[in-house]
Amino acid sequence: MAPSPDDWTRLVPALSGLDDATRERLRSLSRRAALPAGTRVFGEGSPCQAYLILLSGEVRVQKVAESGREIVLYRVLAGETCIVTTACLMSGVDYDAEGIAESDVTAQILPESGFRELLGRSEAFRDFVFRAYGSRISSLLMLIDEVAFGRMDRRLAACLLARAKGAGVVTATHQDLAVELGSAREVVSRLLKEFERRGWVALSRGCVALTDPAALVEN
Repeated sequence: MAPSPDDWTRLVPALSGLDDATRERLRSLSRRAALPAGTRVFGEGSPCQAYLILLSGEVRVQKVAESGREIVLYRVLAGETCIVTTACLMSGVDYDAEGIAESDVTAQILPESGFRELLGRSEAFRDFVFRAYGSRISSLLMLIDEVAFGRMDRRLAACLLARAKGAGVVTATHQDLAVELGSAREVVSRLLKEFERRGWVALSRGCVALTDPAALVEN
């Protein structure tokens, strides 16, 4: 039997292991939300009351220090969940990071009571939650390693290549890139100017053109 066009769970490959009863219960407990780009999805210190499954768009999860310095922890994409939210729901503590919609977002919102119900009754749902959690923890450990021990020039080169996505241009300010890398804008600006001097990039206002991507890869 073909799935119902209204069955959003079929849009999330990671939910393919759900049995029909759990799938139906998940649909009945959750509600859809649409958030415009720029929306603060959650903030540091705010209570965590629901589990979000992203259907479209992108949410940037970041940490802001008392000094105002920011670092991007990860991005939540379509079909993914936020492990900061998962950790807060399981521990009963408030958010210790913030999430910002980088584009228009649609998501399914599962209230805390529904999250706990499905976590307790469905092995497949537990697998979905913990698989996502484990995968993201691994990427966060890699980020910690890069911040603590990685060379900033290599991290900046890798960031530019990732954000260009093969297009050869990154639309971002020096401050945007500094936030991405958890560094100071002055450090990023100095490195970009060095990259430009070597002929690897061309700088303009709010834009970095990758003129020699191969050199960035080899850096």
